[in-house]
Amino acid sequence: MTTTTTTSLTNLLNFDLPGLIAYCQELGEKPFRATQLFRWIHQRGATDFAQMTDLAKSLREKLTAQARIEGLKILTQQESRDGTIKWLFDVGDGNAVEAVFIPEDDRGTLCVSSQAGCAVGCRFCSTGHQGFSRNLTSGEIIAQLWFAEHFLRQHLQTSERVITNVVMMGMGEPLQNYSALVPALKIMLDDHGYGLSRRRVTVSTSGVVPMMERLGQDCPVALAVSLHAPNDALRDYLVPLNKKYPLAELLQTCEDYLQFAPRDFVTFEYCMLDGVNDQPEHAQQLIDLVRQYGNGKAWCKLNLIPFNPFPQSGLQRSSNAAVQRFAQLLTQAGIVTTVRKTRGDDIDAACGQLAGDVKDRTGAADRMAKQRTIRIHRTH
Repeated sequence: MTTTTTTSLTNLLNFDLPGLIAYCQELGEKPFRATQLFRWIHQRGATDFAQMTDLAKSLREKLTAQARIEGLKILTQQESRDGTIKWLFDVGDGNAVEAVFIPEDDRGTLCVSSQAGCAVGCRFCSTGHQGFSRNLTSGEIIAQLWFAEHFLRQHLQTSERVITNVVMMGMGEPLQNYSALVPALKIMLDDHGYGLSRRRVTVSTSGVVPMMERLGQDCPVALAVSLHAPNDALRDYLVPLNKKYPLAELLQTCEDYLQFAPRDFVTFEYCMLDGVNDQPEHAQQLIDLVRQYGNGKAWCKLNLIPFNPFPQSGLQRSSNAAVQRFAQLLTQAGIVTTVRKTRGDDIDAACGQLAGDVKDRTGAADRMAKQRTIRIHRTH
């Protein structure tokens, strides 16, 4: 007698709706059955095929024999004083990824990871200091939303949607895992899945230009770009990917993306680093840079992020006075500017702090330790 192991069964979390339709057709089922199944998985959070009473018994038996609906194992759950919740999920081989739920009065935002670790190596990001292990599958990306949404509904005793916004700003560079990212985004947007608006799903990128162009064609959602510097010399240091896709190429791609984007602006993330990129001359360079694009329109929003220090970075947070001065200069120049409120820093869930448990197979920690000996000069 042979037995089927759980891991040999097809995990249905990996399928967007077209993929699930194709899978059901292989089982000899009609497309509408896939839609029913899709709703059970994502709208109701079901894991037991026997619960799916509007499916034919024969289909339920096929699914029980050949498929599974299985999320990620939770290693830890931490709740901040401000209500932020961080989960650490096991993705196998000693690797783990983190997702963070940020509750606000008018929204509930989930920050989702796309990779175990990150290969980009931004100097101010703790994930980058851990190095890169592997890409997540579409199922592992969507499993973070699938678990968080249904856990929170049960926790809050509501049948209403809890997560209204998703930001791909967790561990990893989403556009370096493009083939898994797009199906996961489509599940988030699908009315039979989570029904999120394109305006409320944001992909954050350090500037992978070719994939930004593809995203505009394949699945245009809101776009946030990790800028962090107003000139190439400084950005080369802070965001090494800039050496491949420098600012002129990056900003032109951002402007072009607006033809397809659900919003009429691109968000630029700018981590405020004491004495590195937070001086008035940096603000003026930033103003001059963004004014070269957008045909004179207000085409971008600057989101200033107070740096969340960690020991390996060798960097310090800008003072509140410096952040406010920087924001004022940008605002006076007509650039929409916000200062991000730090959330979840007491549980290391704030921006740039997600590190999880990843294996450093790239030697990132050693490389960055050497880089910390380089003195950063203010760029005039």
